Amino acid sequence: MILIGLGANLPSVNGPPRRTLEIALTRLRARGVVIVACSHWYETAPVPVSDQPWYVNAVARVETQLDPVSLLSCLHDIERGFGRIRTVVNAPRAIDLDLLAYDDRVEAGPPHLPHPRLNDRAFVLLPLRDVAPDWIDPRTGVSLATLLARLSPDQDTRRLP
Repeated sequence: MILIGLGANLPSVNGPPRRTLEIALTRLRARGVVIVACSHWYETAPVPVSDQPWYVNAVARVETQLDPVSLLSCLHDIERGFGRIRTVVNAPRAIDLDLLAYDDRVEAGPPHLPHPRLNDRAFVLLPLRDVAPDWIDPRTGVSLATLLARLSPDQDTRRLP
C-alpha cells in the first residue's frame, strides 16, 4: 500500500489550500498515479504550534509503477509546479506532498520510509484511518489504532464537510 500525505496552509495561484490539493491529485493522475482512495479533508493546527494559518490535510492511497525515489521526485515536481520553494522546516506552504509509506518498505532514505514523523501527527493519522484503517507501521509493528490512542491531545484537528 502506497500512501501520500497532502497539506497546505497558504493559497496558491490556483486558489485556497483545498482547491490546490484537489488539483494536485489531478496532476498525480495525469502522471499515471492511480488514486485508489482519498481521505476526508481535515483542518489542522500547525505542528509545532505557531501563529501560522491552519492547514488543510488529507491522505491518498495510490497505486503506481514508480519506485519510491521516482514517486518522491514526481511529488516534488508537482510541488514546484505550484511554486513551492523549500525554505526552513515547518514554514507555511501552498502545498506539501509527502510519501508516507510504500508497501511495507523500511528505508533510511531518501526517501525515508515510512515517513519518520507520521506516527506522532494527528494531521496524518486521522486521514490515514479513512483510507487504511488496518495499517500497521512496518518499522515498529504498531497498529494505526494504537498510534491514534497515543496521540497528544493538544493537536487540534477538525474534519471538514
